[in-house]
Amino acid sequence: MKKLFLLCWLLATTTFAQPPADLLSGKYTKEQLQQVLIPQAGWTPFPKREDRAGWTKADPAMMQAIVTKAASYLNYDWPYIPATKSLLIERTGDRDEYQTVSFQKRDVLGLLLLAEIHENKGRFIDPIINGVWSICEESFWGVPAHLPRGKQYGGLMDVSKPFVDLFAAETATYLAWVDYYLGDKLDAVSPQIRKRIYYETNNRIFKPLMTQHHGWMGYNKDGRRPNNWNPWICSNWLNSVLLLERDDTKRAEAVAKLLDVLDEFLNPYPKDGGCDEGPSYWGAAAASLYDNIAMLNLASNNAFQYVYQDEKFRNMGKYIYRAQINEKYFMNFADADPQPGMAATMIYRYGKDINDPDMMRFGAYYRKAEDGNLGHFHFFRHFYSLFMQDEFKRAEKGLPLPKDVWLPDLEVMAARDREGTTDGFYVAAKGGNNDESHNHNDIGNYVVYYNGLPLLIDVGRGTYTRKTFSDKRYEIWYNCSDYHNLPTINGKTQPPGATFKAAGVAYQQGPAFAQFSLDIARAYPAEAGVNTYQRTVRLNRTKNVQITDVISLQQAGSMTQHLMTVYPAEVRKPGELVIHYAPKGGEARDFVITYDAGRMVPTVEKVKLEAMEDGGIKAKWGDTIYRINFNVLKLKTADKLVFTVSALK
Repeated sequence: MKKLFLLCWLLATTTFAQPPADLLSGKYTKEQLQQVLIPQAGWTPFPKREDRAGWTKADPAMMQAIVTKAASYLNYDWPYIPATKSLLIERTGDRDEYQTVSFQKRDVLGLLLLAEIHENKGRFIDPIINGVWSICEESFWGVPAHLPRGKQYGGLMDVSKPFVDLFAAETATYLAWVDYYLGDKLDAVSPQIRKRIYYETNNRIFKPLMTQHHGWMGYNKDGRRPNNWNPWICSNWLNSVLLLERDDTKRAEAVAKLLDVLDEFLNPYPKDGGCDEGPSYWGAAAASLYDNIAMLNLASNNAFQYVYQDEKFRNMGKYIYRAQINEKYFMNFADADPQPGMAATMIYRYGKDINDPDMMRFGAYYRKAEDGNLGHFHFFRHFYSLFMQDEFKRAEKGLPLPKDVWLPDLEVMAARDREGTTDGFYVAAKGGNNDESHNHNDIGNYVVYYNGLPLLIDVGRGTYTRKTFSDKRYEIWYNCSDYHNLPTINGKTQPPGATFKAAGVAYQQGPAFAQFSLDIARAYPAEAGVNTYQRTVRLNRTKNVQITDVISLQQAGSMTQHLMTVYPAEVRKPGELVIHYAPKGGEARDFVITYDAGRMVPTVEKVKLEAMEDGGIKAKWGDTIYRINFNVLKLKTADKLVFTVSALK
């Protein structure tokens, strides 16, 4: 009995990693939530269409650009999407033919809706009705790439088993805002239109979300935490249920479940705010979480304002400018794009709500003249944007360009020669594990930029196809470690999986240097025979970048060090490999990589871009991807290899 008591006492007093508090779902009970939410019948998130005084505050330039573009779609022939376009995902792996048609239909509907709100003359009503009806008659509001694999589906939707993917949820948002703004005009034509909107949305979205577990709602079977699907889908679920669900009890129940789902995303998110999916996915990850909070505040007289004071939530916002290299380029580890678009007004609003002047200036910097282009996703953000342009135009603009960024939870660093300028060297490097969202096998990878433009790169992702998220993902070359700035050791590359990870990750910085170090031995399989592999990436500010690898091996077989660039390279003389850096919009000059010519022999190969997946690579970098391979001579079981990257004088 005493032993049992002692065991219980030890369990009670031992310090375990406690799960974080439920910031969102833990605030209000379901009953309190129903009291907090403004009833659907009286909720006015933005001025109703008939509130013409309210709509005079919408930005006239934006509205005119939208009307002009929408007018070109007055006679739009809403396309039927043939079954054979859906079948392409199984037959050829192509997903774009189907998605192009589906996305355009929604884009057009959004344009027509905003144009009708502005004009309020009825000339866009019939095209809108046609659009609503056409979309409601689609077998699937999502895309074939998100269908379950296997013969049960075979590339076509089972309409008896609706489920919610990203784009089904997006579709619900478009229809919900059509109902909110044009309900009376639709009823004047036929009561069946709004009835159809609710019927289809309820059956395709609300019921499945309330009665079925979807994989994106929580950890997957392999223990990976939720990615951007979670908050992105929730933001559209929230829009549509707040606008369409007239039963306030059901409405509150849906919001309560949605908050539980969002906490599944937020609870395990790194405290440092780092997005393992990268900046181009941040706009649908942390930013979509912000979308949820912003909309909840509109629906509850700011009952969720407290979230803006949370340190993690604030760091999640700041990540977007901490990941910036220059005006166009951002760090792009894994599937992230090197030149992502910036949702300027959303970023500015996020910064304002968390009281971060740097983020506000950053968002304002990306303000662009309106051309009527709404983009494909996050349609509801445009309503915020329409009513903030006077302030946005006057806002201070600027890029923070921090000198040092260290995200210890994400195990990512970035450093530049000087704060607030892109002049000189920029270095970023990562640790982590090989089961991150949108994972590439890339532990220990780094990039080097000069004057804000790429020198040694992370290739990133290409075109998404059926193979991208299948068991053949790592047959695609750019997902593999030997096409990153990493070694192949005894013929082995890094495998995928959470057990393959960095160890001993550390960061140091001072006025004259920044240094990132980690052990990447555990990123390689046992067959590679690696005891320890200590990699140090060091920026000597205004001078050079050094990469030092200190290695302990069980067997001295073979090793090849790989470097990726977008410029031709050649051996100038033994010990010096020159990269002919000639960036668009930048000054051409040569950079030299010094190495021990007695220990390494480099070769340069131009990567062939021929597969369907390679189209996205060419769109981002052009047909100019080069891999430099340093073959290590006389490898030792205890070894040290050094590269130095510097501008050739």
